[in-house]
Amino acid sequence: MTDASAAPTSTSSATQDGGAATQTGVEATEEEIHEQKAVRLAKRERLIAKRADAGGGAFPVSVPVTHTIPALRTEYGELEAGAETGVVVGVAGRVVFSRNTGKLCFATLQAGDGSRIQAMISLANVGEESLADWKEYVDLGDHVFVHGEVISSRRGELSIMADDWKIASKAILPLPNAYAELSEEGRVRSRYLDLIVREQARTTVRARAAVNASLRATFTSHDYLEVETPMLQVQHGGASARPFITHSNAFDTELYLRIAPELYLKRAVVGGIERVYEINRNFRNEGADSTHSPEFAMLEAYQAYGDYNQMAALTQELVQNAAVAVAGSTTVTWADGTEYDLGGEWDRISMYESLSAASGREVTPQDSVEDLMAFAEASGVDLPPQATHGKLVEELWEHFVKGDLVRPTFVMDFPVDTSPLVREHRSTPGVVEKWDLYIRGFELATGYSELVDPVIQRERFEEQAKLAARGDVEAMPIDQEFLRALEHAMPPSGGMGMGIDRLLMAITGLGIRETILFPLVK
Repeated sequence: MTDASAAPTSTSSATQDGGAATQTGVEATEEEIHEQKAVRLAKRERLIAKRADAGGGAFPVSVPVTHTIPALRTEYGELEAGAETGVVVGVAGRVVFSRNTGKLCFATLQAGDGSRIQAMISLANVGEESLADWKEYVDLGDHVFVHGEVISSRRGELSIMADDWKIASKAILPLPNAYAELSEEGRVRSRYLDLIVREQARTTVRARAAVNASLRATFTSHDYLEVETPMLQVQHGGASARPFITHSNAFDTELYLRIAPELYLKRAVVGGIERVYEINRNFRNEGADSTHSPEFAMLEAYQAYGDYNQMAALTQELVQNAAVAVAGSTTVTWADGTEYDLGGEWDRISMYESLSAASGREVTPQDSVEDLMAFAEASGVDLPPQATHGKLVEELWEHFVKGDLVRPTFVMDFPVDTSPLVREHRSTPGVVEKWDLYIRGFELATGYSELVDPVIQRERFEEQAKLAARGDVEAMPIDQEFLRALEHAMPPSGGMGMGIDRLLMAITGLGIRETILFPLVK
């Protein structure tokens, strides 16, 4: 008895009518797909007519599954070639390989996690009519249920020797050709197909789930509480970004999709939830590229009686624990095979000192806007709109320093005017106690010693309002309700924020559209 184990278990190996493209590596044309759809629709009609009395057809309400494919592989994966177990099971999976011969048909069934098992449909076990139905009705992409004994084929392939089978769900469209990979655009637009045919896509989904579970476990170990804050807000705040605007019919008012949960999480700290975090979606009406998405997952956390140094240590622990959860080590292997070390203590550098060293010119918090503009122009740095001291310093830093960062690095102590929610530095005039964490050359996280003085916070908001009046679309509005909360006294606190999508990028080496399951596309 032969089996299918010697042939490639591919989503492109069927040759029956309604199957996918053959093993030529050429993707089916739109006309071919249309023809295959017509063939499969006709099979659907015949299945419904043939099996209506038995309650089966092309889309039965259920099938009597007793075991999963992963469980069978775990329990019986080491069977010797030719072994029989006497164990009878019912199992279902998607057909990703099919080969029909005279008296014996083979199919590879795939579970959602990518694990596979072979189904063997023989004339001797199922009878002539059932074998003929298999050959007529089963196509690549169908979900099929098989019932029978767990065996190992003569070639050592874990198999089900079926004594019965039925269609669990009929695929009307063929699967893509596994020999002609989906383009990145195709993967993003049809992620469900990507998950079926590509192991990396399934691995990324599992990695994201492991990261979120690890983050929550780390926070729990530090006595943090997870909360949820509004995504629809009467005014945006908590970050410098352009919001999405919508309209509420119920309240007949404009609302904003949140750009950050910060101002509500700080209200929670005022209320006595002294260690609080949230993992949820943010929305920013800005550009999209390899590290930015208009909709993204964000983690923010706040700790009463902490500062930005403690939040840096916590962030390092969060990232390193997440790496271990995914890769088993703080040394991760990216999708291109590159190894990257997230272990050890991470470097901490001063923004002003590192800029001065890299540029060969001392840059200080006291430099005037005019001097910085002249330096930027001489250095070939594009001037930011509504140039301020802080924006110019940050542009110059990115030009001279950012590209040379290799190891994970906390960049410490930012200009005051670009950080309106941050406490002034305790010993260095003109800067605030803020850090940005850079990994893989992009900003992964940010952390603050939080500004809790409501008088200074109001002054910062008023400065932001002046910038907005001059045309800065990213400036923060004055949030009177937040100021009122601060006036009830917020304890000295540290805070941090980190993009979940970017954390996956740092661990996997993938682009942002690959780390988001269903990213926004035009």
